[in-house]
Amino acid sequence: MKMTIDMPFVETCTISDCAYNKDDKCHARAITIGDGIHPGCDTSFLGSPSHTRANSLAGVGACKVSGCSYNNDLECSADSITVSMKNDSIQCMTYQEA
Repeated sequence: MKMTIDMPFVETCTISDCAYNKDDKCHARAITIGDGIHPGCDTSFLGSPSHTRANSLAGVGACKVSGCSYNNDLECSADSITVSMKNDSIQCMTYQEA
């Protein structure tokens, strides 16, 4: 059975050594952002020399950052997000303090 869920896409991800990353796009089915306070990519970073063959773009399945203005009942309401490295951690760059 397949579900159709409306969720924002991960527009860009610059973490090129993650197995889900291909051509600066995330190809996991969905990612989770945050640990309650920090807007880190909470989906398991999978460092690998080989990358996924999937072509579908990842969506943001959940947002656990309570202080983000895009967090609406634990779901991201941004149109899309960007993921990149900041302060030595993988983070949602679309995060906007509420």
